Amino acid sequence: MTQSTADATLTGVYPAMCTPFHDDGSIDFDQLRTDAQRLEAAGVDGLVPMGSTGESATVSHDEHVEVIEAVVGAVDVPVVAGAGSNNTSEALSLSRRAADAGADALLLISPYYNRPQQRGLREHYETIADAIDLPQIVYNVPSRTGRNLDPETVVELAEHERIQGYKAAGGDLGQVGHIIERTRDEQFDVLSGNDAETLPILSMGGTGCISVAANVEPRRLCALVGAARSGDYDRARQLHHDLGPLFRALFIETNPVPVKAAMAISGHGNGNLRQPLAELAEEHREPLESVLDRYEPLPGGEN
Repeated sequence: MTQSTADATLTGVYPAMCTPFHDDGSIDFDQLRTDAQRLEAAGVDGLVPMGSTGESATVSHDEHVEVIEAVVGAVDVPVVAGAGSNNTSEALSLSRRAADAGADALLLISPYYNRPQQRGLREHYETIADAIDLPQIVYNVPSRTGRNLDPETVVELAEHERIQGYKAAGGDLGQVGHIIERTRDEQFDVLSGNDAETLPILSMGGTGCISVAANVEPRRLCALVGAARSGDYDRARQLHHDLGPLFRALFIETNPVPVKAAMAISGHGNGNLRQPLAELAEEHREPLESVLDRYEPLPGGEN
């Protein structure tokens, strides 16, 4: 359901999908499609396969594209495909293949490990945006990349017609507010990349979230974002505080280790990971189960 660049908006709740694996390490495409359809039925606005939550670092390029194709084929909501790399040529190739696989937009992490300067980051993103006719989200997560994407760089990138969003996972709300302030006149959406910061970012003018917790509690995340976007901040605050224990529990170890354990506990797959990630430590399992027990299904179906 590829959109034209001019018509695209990136608002609402976009679960950062996990990639399920069989016991032999191969991708469980049946579970992947089931997960995608469960999230769609819960009312999410789109899906994000092959980000860091999807263990993109441990799949081959062919597997990467096959996951995108499977999700695109399973749902009718927009699919925002992870396609980043610390190698611009590789990111460009993955972006082309994601577009050919039917992705509606791209999520592009800042190059990691090689720590380019701000000019290098800007040119990296502009190279992809010049070449691929899809809406693109730049993704700032300095804890993984080793380099912050400075507000001035984001503001410059927002001027590109295809760079239409920013995923904020840097933990600096002042920086996020600065970016929102400077891009209000652009067609540019700012989405929270940290669940605990979704409500504050929405209150400043952000448009939604790319969410880990939405894999487990999609209806509550949709209710939170919907309440905030409609101006019902009493309801949004209530949901934010209700979900706080889950937000914290899902980051007790490296993402996606806890969320895959949570999904397995909730009956959504087996929780298998690919090395070098290891299963959730035993001392964290019982507290996670206790947190999950807090959430009764919301009216309208399972969470």
